[in-house]
Amino acid sequence: MQVLLREDVKGLGRRGDIVTVAKGYARNHLIPSGSGIAATDGTARQAESMKRSRDLREAQDRETAQAQAALLTGKTISISARAHEGKLFGSVAQLEIAEAITAQTGVEVDRHHVVLAEHLRDIGKHEVSVTLFTEVTAVVTVEITEEA
Repeated sequence: MQVLLREDVKGLGRRGDIVTVAKGYARNHLIPSGSGIAATDGTARQAESMKRSRDLREAQDRETAQAQAALLTGKTISISARAHEGKLFGSVAQLEIAEAITAQTGVEVDRHHVVLAEHLRDIGKHEVSVTLFTEVTAVVTVEITEEA
């Protein structure tokens, strides 16, 4: 069965795509949840309109992300944490880094966009990547200092 997606569905397609799915999946999940509608001859025009609006919105989001990346790249973000002899009592994770970036630069960053191989456990400077949009990444220096 062919279905026009009304929103992005992970693993299936993006808004405005016409995809072929099993009849049961379309009838029991996609159509009742509002994620898709049955594709007919008239929905092809609607699909093109959805794709154009999606592409325009993505272009605007990409420009915004590139401007934010220019603001963040090369910045040093300071975070103070409890420590003893260079080791933290715990760690600094994505949430703390995202909150510090937002507080110190004014750029809203979601914690899911902060890329860490593992939590930071040492005092000092660490390079951290922030993925703002697809293929738009900023590298920020996080300086962890000992709380007084």
